[in-house]
Amino acid sequence: MFKTRRRAQQFLVIAADDSGPHDMQRYGYGLALALSLSLIFACTGKQNDSTLQLRPYSHTILNGSSSSSNVWSEKDLEVTVTASDRVPIDRHEAQLAHSSVIYGLAEVANTSNVNAICHAQLKHVQRGILNKQPWAMKVLDASGAKSSGFVFGQNYWLGSREGCSSVQRPMAITLSKNYERIMHHGLITQQAPFGMDYRVVYLRHNSPWQVEIKLMSEQILHIGLCLPSVCQSSEIQQLTRDYVAGSFKENDIFELQPEVLYVKDLKLRDVFYDRLSFKLVVGFVLATCAFMLCAQQLSVAKQLPPEGHEDGVGLAPVESEIWRALHSMLQWRPLQSFVSCYDVVSNWRRIFATRESSPSQIPLLNGLRSVCAIWILIFHVVWFMYFTVHNKTELISYAEQIFFQYVSSAPLLVDVFFTISGFLQTYNFLRNVKQMEAVRQNGLMANTKLFGKLLFHRYLRLGPLYIIIIGSVDLVFAYIGDTSVYHIHERFDELCARHWWRNLLFIQNLFDLQDMCVNWSWSVACDMQFFLLANAILFLYAKRPKWARLVAVAGLLATITWSYSIGINSKFEFSFDTVYGTGTQIYISPFVRVLPYIVGSMAAWCFLKRRLRCKLSDMQQRWLWHFCLLVFFICIYSTVKRDFGHLVTISLFVLGRVAFSLSVCWMIVGSATGRGVWWSRLLEARCFQHMNRLSYAIYLLNPMVIALVYGLTNSSTHADPLMLCVVSCGFTVIVYLTSIVFSMAFELPYSNLSSLLLSKPKTT
Repeated sequence: MFKTRRRAQQFLVIAADDSGPHDMQRYGYGLALALSLSLIFACTGKQNDSTLQLRPYSHTILNGSSSSSNVWSEKDLEVTVTASDRVPIDRHEAQLAHSSVIYGLAEVANTSNVNAICHAQLKHVQRGILNKQPWAMKVLDASGAKSSGFVFGQNYWLGSREGCSSVQRPMAITLSKNYERIMHHGLITQQAPFGMDYRVVYLRHNSPWQVEIKLMSEQILHIGLCLPSVCQSSEIQQLTRDYVAGSFKENDIFELQPEVLYVKDLKLRDVFYDRLSFKLVVGFVLATCAFMLCAQQLSVAKQLPPEGHEDGVGLAPVESEIWRALHSMLQWRPLQSFVSCYDVVSNWRRIFATRESSPSQIPLLNGLRSVCAIWILIFHVVWFMYFTVHNKTELISYAEQIFFQYVSSAPLLVDVFFTISGFLQTYNFLRNVKQMEAVRQNGLMANTKLFGKLLFHRYLRLGPLYIIIIGSVDLVFAYIGDTSVYHIHERFDELCARHWWRNLLFIQNLFDLQDMCVNWSWSVACDMQFFLLANAILFLYAKRPKWARLVAVAGLLATITWSYSIGINSKFEFSFDTVYGTGTQIYISPFVRVLPYIVGSMAAWCFLKRRLRCKLSDMQQRWLWHFCLLVFFICIYSTVKRDFGHLVTISLFVLGRVAFSLSVCWMIVGSATGRGVWWSRLLEARCFQHMNRLSYAIYLLNPMVIALVYGLTNSSTHADPLMLCVVSCGFTVIVYLTSIVFSMAFELPYSNLSSLLLSKPKTT
């Protein structure tokens, strides 16, 4: 380079000495040509480290600084491609080809697997890495490579999404010039000469050198790459296939044998806003906000004195017309009653209200439901964390340790809700003497109408919040499916688009777990089905008590027999892979999960009919309370040993759930009769009244919120006990606040409407 520059200078000196005024004009074109050649050779030369430290690197041809357009011309491509022959071979080139995915892709790139501009820019990235240009080193550093911990589940070679962004724009950081630094200053200021995007390539590996737990899609490699924006995802996918079929596969000691699945550009597609769920959720939210505003205006209007309340006073003409129309509509009494159900102030007071429990109430239920809802939330924190941590095997090993059994056995707590539902359904029905007498006196048609009325009010109380959650889950998973760095195994946006009608009918648990929309709602479907079954038996009990008792006992024996047969045929074990593999047959099956509901219903019948009445001393009652708590925790910790035989395992599963439900029944009965001990008094605390009103929203919302937060993270995490505690506390607060909003908007208004319809007097 320097020889060329000196020759050009000598040429200029000779031309100046040997020529006159007329000769200068003759040599003008030669001078221009010599200057142009010297500048071109100077630009194509390799810069040393001192140059990189002192001034920013200029890519005049590649970034199009002399032109307003960012599109490369054919001349630029020709110059760039032919210039690659002059790049010196770096001594680390062979190592980079096998250790760096981004360098390997650039190595195998050619005009047959990518477009010409993408090929040229990939080659420029390759040369930039070899020449150690700061922008290219940032590209190399931001792209993922094989990490340690692969044996125990490290499949997240994500690199740095933020690092790739810094290639496009300077880092927003200020460093003082008062200190000497050994760093290359271009690491902060230097930008890529063309657009770069962060992509994630997903590969399924078949390595025998990784622990396989058999929980969903655990063998998916996530490789984050900082690539030129002009490279299409389909081209990157084909380029990756060519790469893994070459050096990546042959030099991999872990025998990955990868299969390229797809490439994600992490950009939200336009079809997101065309989804039916988006339109329905937005419409539902807008209608709810409108009703809340109407309720607020109605509440203000009632507080104004009659003589000072004039339509349109102090309003602009358009606002005045809108207000007059709204005010005239709100004069209709039925509409006033409906809109009042959305009153924000009254619903807020209702959520946070606490009062002394009446003798007819069972205060322990508030604490029991609240604690179990938070307990299950913590389980979901760990469950969804499994898909984002890079030490999956260690996380599962934590779950099998005795200290963490209270988390890994949390799904058993769903039986608490079933036991409570069964007890309250029978307890409230039998105590309603007027309704019992009506059922006895009514004929088939009248009882069918009454049965339908009970079903309608049940659906009205549970349905609206449930429906808005389904729509929200569809949108959330569509969003993270496009923008999250993680491979989303459970694509509820696709499942809900096909199977939403199952959820609306509360029959989704009758189908395969893998095809279920909002799969954690299986318990809501079970509860609705058990409600219908219990009402049918209670209607029969009002007419034929003996037959109803026989049906209940037969149902209890049938579910025990069914559970044994399914458990033995499927070789059921407490190991996580077996529990997940038998989820459809055992975990979500209503024929298996109805057991605690029947036990709770029988306990309520025995309590009201005083069939198990016996006199116990205070000491005996206290010991019985403590014994029930002991049974409760023995059932929770019974899975600490997970390698029992099939018959022993299914016996523990079935009989343990019976004992578990009976312990919960004793707590309910003891609280209903006013007896208790110090720990039961804690569960009867008035603060749990507030949490109990949010328990339904907490149960439905927490998986969606947890999945959304995890899906928005850009790097995998390391699971350890301290991190689990901190993350669980944070999610508890987030879900609690979200539940207040959703409960006030989509649950309490319809609960108020149900109460309003039930209290409405009949007209003749």
